[in-house]
Amino acid sequence: MKTKICDLFGINYPIISGGMVWCSGWRLAEAVSRAGGLGLIGAGSMTPELLEEHIVKCRKALGEIPFGVNLPLFNPLAEKMIEVIENQEVRVVFSSGGNPALYTKRLKESGCKVAHVVASVKFALKAECAGVDAVVCEGFEAGGHNGKEELTTMVLTPQVARAVSIPVIAAGGIATGDAVLAAFALGAEGVQMGTRFALSEESSAHENFKKLCITLGEGDTMLALKKLTPVRLIKNDFYKRIAEAESRGASAEELLEIIGFKRTKLGIFEGDLNEGELEIGQITSIIRSIQTVQDVFNQVIEEYEIALSKLPFHK
Repeated sequence: MKTKICDLFGINYPIISGGMVWCSGWRLAEAVSRAGGLGLIGAGSMTPELLEEHIVKCRKALGEIPFGVNLPLFNPLAEKMIEVIENQEVRVVFSSGGNPALYTKRLKESGCKVAHVVASVKFALKAECAGVDAVVCEGFEAGGHNGKEELTTMVLTPQVARAVSIPVIAAGGIATGDAVLAAFALGAEGVQMGTRFALSEESSAHENFKKLCITLGEGDTMLALKKLTPVRLIKNDFYKRIAEAESRGASAEELLEIIGFKRTKLGIFEGDLNEGELEIGQITSIIRSIQTVQDVFNQVIEEYEIALSKLPFHK
């Protein structure tokens, strides 16, 4: 399973955790990196001070083992987050939700490897022009924020792999070893798994949220909020209000009023399953237990080897 992504980030397996709000604290990042992948601290739900605290704790736990930070560029505190990243000498940053040209040069000059999350070939090319070291192709199967193009991972990944000369990381709907193998077949050099790690023991998500997610079936999540930034939601009471508003053509302003303040924290971190904004990927329907990160790695690697051995042309 050794690829260019392993060499780029100094890791054993080309498996990266998503920088998920209210899930990706230092404990999850530490566990993923210790298992041989690349753990990311999710700055999207943090203040600069809290981000610094998580970076310090993660580095203390890992020593020289690599880890990184995921930074949504639309965050109004992005500039202060960058200052924390520079001051703490973080060596890997995954940016998302904005123009990678804003900070890529600055981050690289401070010694960072930079990857940027994209949802189309157009933005992959822009990210490459901005100087990023890799791009993450996130299909709309994913939880969290998605591209408005609604391209699936299987459609997006090979197109981006053909269009850019830098390594490609596939994301969205990947939670098993055979899915990792499929991503490699499409031209990816690595995978980013969000949902699988969000439902791990080390995730900081509320137990109510985790337990609900491992009961969900096909069709229990839907893409919503397309007038804002598309996000995949579990069908709860909050989602039903959003769906009703969207069906009658509610404006972006009205949707923002329904969402209110810290709706994702209410659902994912505090465990309100009715009124919270519950973001999770479609692949949750295949996950049926809450495992440690190390057990996830062991299972994914075993599944990958089995899937590889079954290919008729792999001898």
